[in-house]
Amino acid sequence: MTVRSAIRAAMLCVAIVAAQPSYAQDIEPLEEPLEQALRTGPLLPREVLRSSALTFPSILESFQREAAARSDQLAADGAFDLILEGEAYDRVTGTFSGGYAEVGARQPLAPMGAEIYGTYRLSDGTFPIYENIYNTNQLGEFKVGGLLSLLRNNSIDQRRFAVEDSRLAAGQAQLDVLLVQLQVQHEALGAYWRWVAAGEEIRVYEELLEIAEARAVGLSREVGLGARAQVDLIENEQNVLRRRTLLAEAQRTFAVAATSLSYYLRDYDGELIVPTRANLPTSDVIAELPDMASLMAIEMSEVLANRPELQNFRLAIERAENKVALRENDLQPDLQLRAEVSRDFGAIGDGGSTFDSTDTTVGVTFTVPLQRRTARGRLQRAEAELREIELRERRVADQIAVELDNILTNLNASLRLADLATEEIEQAEAMVAAERRRFQLGAGDFFRVNLREESAADAKIRGIRAQLVGRLATASYNAAVMNLDELGLE
Repeated sequence: MTVRSAIRAAMLCVAIVAAQPSYAQDIEPLEEPLEQALRTGPLLPREVLRSSALTFPSILESFQREAAARSDQLAADGAFDLILEGEAYDRVTGTFSGGYAEVGARQPLAPMGAEIYGTYRLSDGTFPIYENIYNTNQLGEFKVGGLLSLLRNNSIDQRRFAVEDSRLAAGQAQLDVLLVQLQVQHEALGAYWRWVAAGEEIRVYEELLEIAEARAVGLSREVGLGARAQVDLIENEQNVLRRRTLLAEAQRTFAVAATSLSYYLRDYDGELIVPTRANLPTSDVIAELPDMASLMAIEMSEVLANRPELQNFRLAIERAENKVALRENDLQPDLQLRAEVSRDFGAIGDGGSTFDSTDTTVGVTFTVPLQRRTARGRLQRAEAELREIELRERRVADQIAVELDNILTNLNASLRLADLATEEIEQAEAMVAAERRRFQLGAGDFFRVNLREESAADAKIRGIRAQLVGRLATASYNAAVMNLDELGLE
């Protein structure tokens, strides 16, 4: 199965739930501060990855965005908070002496856009006829009621939409954290391996220069004894200058790589740490390139199903569908059913015996805009936004499939090139040894020895760069398949 077909199957078979899993948000700190670790040993990939995971600003920013989204979710839930209300007034002067106090509570409910409420009123004194409704018995009046939406706001309303939308937005923010972590860790690994490769190239050019400088001492002695021509010494001095130039260029590249790595290498206060050559790992410490067969053993359909970009689109589509449902809801007439039960208690008050009863009322209200142009326009916009997201999801899914195909191709090729480079180095070193023996026996010449030495150095540089390409391809692969352990996120 190709990557593209796998992604299609994953998109059809895997349902992305709204409650997203937590992705590597609790990163354990290093056993010792990074500055101390750099003083006691070489800098290893896990230390760089742990440093960037804990201190890199982009990752910390993404956590704050997630916290903000969670806060929005809490604020949206507040639409269903219990509401306490109170009112009181009393006449200070005038013909009538009536005053009253009322306290009540309202509780919005999600099903059918319902709301229940209850109040307690107590009045005293006399009221004018137009305020007769304020009268109660001497122990007051209790009232309970409820409101149901029968058409508009029955299955969805602005409050329920906001609660669900904020929950999905919080899920997207959590996925954004993972996306940022994957990107940063991938870049941190790339910066680390470029730094290591630059350090290894310095070692090659230093060794090449040391050979030329050591040979200069012997040639000077032989020229002084008349055993060598002066031109051999001059030629070797040219080689020394050329190799010093190569070394200086390699040192400049290393300095740039070290500065680039410091962008991801920080102490607990976020201050940049620039590594030195003393922190370079030895060749036996650097891990070998992975086996391609072991990498390909990962189940690609499962990987693709968990890609945060596609999960993000699923949530975005769900948000857009909810918005369409909300706009369709706006097209419906507003029909509300209200029911109340009230009862006065105690001795009959100034209002008379008509208040000494249990009253039950039921009523409906109905409103509808006749043209509904505002609702239709909003609905059409919501539907267009939904179609846009669906098309963008397809484009990104295809893009991910192509990128994964390319990553696998490049990784396989880079591992093969690394093996070829190793073979080339072995042959080049064998040729150097053979040419030196010929030169010592007088059968070779100085020019061919220099040529073999520089060819061997070039082969080593190509080998280092082939190894670098392999490591970068591996880092890209681990990021693509969300290998959180290899990226220092578990």
